[in-house]
Amino acid sequence: MTPRALTLPAVVLLGAGALAGCAGTGSGQNGTGSDSRYVAGDNSSQILKTRKAAPQVKGTTLDGKPFDLAGQTGKVVVVNFWASWCAPCRAEAPTMEQIYEKTKGSGVQFLGVDIKDGKDNAQAFIRTFKISYPSLYDQAGQIALAFRDIPPNAVPSTLIIDRHGKVAVRVIGSVPYSRLQDLVTKVAAEK
Repeated sequence: MTPRALTLPAVVLLGAGALAGCAGTGSGQNGTGSDSRYVAGDNSSQILKTRKAAPQVKGTTLDGKPFDLAGQTGKVVVVNFWASWCAPCRAEAPTMEQIYEKTKGSGVQFLGVDIKDGKDNAQAFIRTFKISYPSLYDQAGQIALAFRDIPPNAVPSTLIIDRHGKVAVRVIGSVPYSRLQDLVTKVAAEK
């Protein structure tokens, strides 16, 4: 078939096919492409009946201090995966800080994990939202990968680790204040 033999409907179909082929590999932040930096969660929470040990997590916080999750044994640890470019992360940041301030005296530690982000942007996020708990800088997403047994499949995602170092709760997507407060309280009340 020569180029002149193509009909208008054939050209339209070829063009649509080419556009459809690009749609699945976009790098936008709207969660529509397979390479997207942002994957929207469904805001579901799950209290795990069968709990697995949290992986070894060590790193340097955004303020340059070392952090080792193993050093938090005996505390409930809320691990929040976030990025400065993520709108739901920005929306839930005040909730995370408020609940941290409310529960830190009762043996609850919060840990932010900033993934797929620029360090300057991440530090600006911390300043803007006045986050006082530590956040590890994990541009490559290696910490999220370490949680492969109970993966944080979206940004934001939150995992709550019980006092025995096991993942007790997983929230995929942003979490409202009342739900997070309820989940943290339940895990903190466990013996």
